[in-house]
Amino acid sequence: MSESRASSTPIVGVVGAGVTGSRVAAHLAASGTRVAVFDVLHGAAVAATRRVGGVVVDSVSDLEVCDVVAVCSPAPHAELVATFLRSGTPTVTIGDDLDDLRLLVALDDVARHHGVPLMLGVGMAPGLSGLLAHFAAAQLHSVDELHVAIHGTAGPACARQHHHALGSTALGWHDGKWIEPVGGSGRDLVWFPEPIEANDCYRGALGDPLLLHRAFPEVQRISARVSATRRDRLTARLPMLTPPHASGDLGAVRVEARGAGVDGERLTAIAGAAAPTADLAAAVCGAAVEAVLSGRVPPGAHSTADLAVDPLALLHRATALGVRVQEFTGVARATSW
Repeated sequence: MSESRASSTPIVGVVGAGVTGSRVAAHLAASGTRVAVFDVLHGAAVAATRRVGGVVVDSVSDLEVCDVVAVCSPAPHAELVATFLRSGTPTVTIGDDLDDLRLLVALDDVARHHGVPLMLGVGMAPGLSGLLAHFAAAQLHSVDELHVAIHGTAGPACARQHHHALGSTALGWHDGKWIEPVGGSGRDLVWFPEPIEANDCYRGALGDPLLLHRAFPEVQRISARVSATRRDRLTARLPMLTPPHASGDLGAVRVEARGAGVDGERLTAIAGAAAPTADLAAAVCGAAVEAVLSGRVPPGAHSTADLAVDPLALLHRATALGVRVQEFTGVARATSW
């Protein structure tokens, strides 16, 4: 065991000091965890550590001695994550690119072979969406449908990813088989938690159906949609025409679980959260890192929706880090959890 991993005070490596990564570093530093930061833009890493403390490393390989590494850089992540796993370094990743998530799921055998956990999709969606799926599903006796909708982006890389997702082939689980609808199809008016409220949402290349199906194999229908304007849909297959906002924007995630009550009656449970997108993603990532540090996450690849990681405990910790869960109660108000 390296000197770092044998230390009583853990050290967490953060790859990517952008809008979300810097907030993850801040959460960890506030809890007394030592932080080491790497970013291809050296100045961004320096700026992050000046705000929260910690050290800057010159090479991403220097983080292999850390107790956990949080990969918060733009996708793809799979190749880098595989390198960390082979060095015996537990890893979490906020990546939401669908193709990259498929490769990350395939690293399950690598993680198990080296006896380390990999938590993938620990941002807003996937991530908080998986936690909310369990929260909503707990209100029902049985669940046969899960539907996710997301709004907002955490920073420029996240905005580009959502733009790409809207213009790419979508993924869904429908009556026991995978479907691949055209990105930008399936318009649905979704009411998000306040202050976001109503937005048109469309199917896209989003990772939630892939990860939720692993966690809820009995569910018959799983979908994910992202909010978009008519202009967004028109330009989805073109390069982004307007530069994304450097600091991200307000975001929201909404999860709808449909199923049966104890007496067989048809019920729907809805839960969501709204806040600056990077804040939601960073809170979930911070909670995931803490769970891995505590030893509660077993070896292998896991999403936040997997029972093995205790999703409701993760959600509870995420609320302590600033996530405010809102539950639709059937009346004109929302209740906090």
